[in-house]
Amino acid sequence: MRIAFALLFVAIIVAAGVVGGAIWEPRYFAAPGPASQRTVVVISPRSGALAIAERLSGAGVVRSGILFQAAVILRGKSTKLKAGEYGFPPHASEATIVDMLLTHKVIEHRITIPEGFTSDMAVALLEGEHVLTGKSPGVAEGSLLPETYLFELGTSRSQILDRMHKAQTELLTKLWPMRRPNLPFQTVVDALKLASIVEKETAIPAERPHVAAVYINRLRNGMKLEADPTIIYGLTKGIALGHGITQVELQTPNPYSTYQIDGLPPTPICNPGRDAITAVLLPADSPDLYFVANGTGGHVFAKTKAEHELNVARWRLLQQQAKSAHTD
Repeated sequence: MRIAFALLFVAIIVAAGVVGGAIWEPRYFAAPGPASQRTVVVISPRSGALAIAERLSGAGVVRSGILFQAAVILRGKSTKLKAGEYGFPPHASEATIVDMLLTHKVIEHRITIPEGFTSDMAVALLEGEHVLTGKSPGVAEGSLLPETYLFELGTSRSQILDRMHKAQTELLTKLWPMRRPNLPFQTVVDALKLASIVEKETAIPAERPHVAAVYINRLRNGMKLEADPTIIYGLTKGIALGHGITQVELQTPNPYSTYQIDGLPPTPICNPGRDAITAVLLPADSPDLYFVANGTGGHVFAKTKAEHELNVARWRLLQQQAKSAHTD
């Protein structure tokens, strides 16, 4: 009965628009709306024009649901309004509201996966985002591209993970043919393994090609990589130890420890970002085989063991001085 009455009223309004509303109706349609602040309204899938009009009226963004429904019918848009989560600006006119509903100008949420996150960390971040739906599937380590991803209400965690994997695949498809010749690895997977180590070794983008060159030189020379992050991944799956690596931890049997194994670890140890992947495929032209922290967030590099030992001695002195200053 209610729907029938509403339809009858709309028919009357439409008739009035034809015979006499051509002047006032467009002005009403374009006039500022009643909402004094941004208002979020969720339009459910398969909602008809009447349901949408009532939802908007109930949220206070239009003055009259019946008049709004009449407006969209007059314009032939009643079946073209799209579902979604909308953030209508203050005093949005019906014209603005209809345009947003027609063009699906919905609220865009975002989630950022930091470079160097493991796949477990990425999944945990998605699980904490309550706008997403569904459970996350299993994700292979190193198979996601860390970036900021936009999504709308109703997107599933599986869809976001698929986008992350697709983004990585597209990046590798672009970069792999551009790689330097004679790199000491033959597959994309091995490139990702090395890129994940480079990612964890330095947070300075400009250093990554140099760090990559060091590890590539070591692989070419048959040297162990001796990358501390591989020890940590084997012990905790990438969770920070909270202390420096101990001799016990260094000697504990560890299939990921590149102090113990030759070559690359069994899998990547995190999800490397664009810079780290690019650095491994296009490394710096450097003969260096060693690097150590320089005390300012970066690293100092060396070609020979003797040079490296001097750099390590300087680093240990800096550590001692910082410790003494902290305790004084």
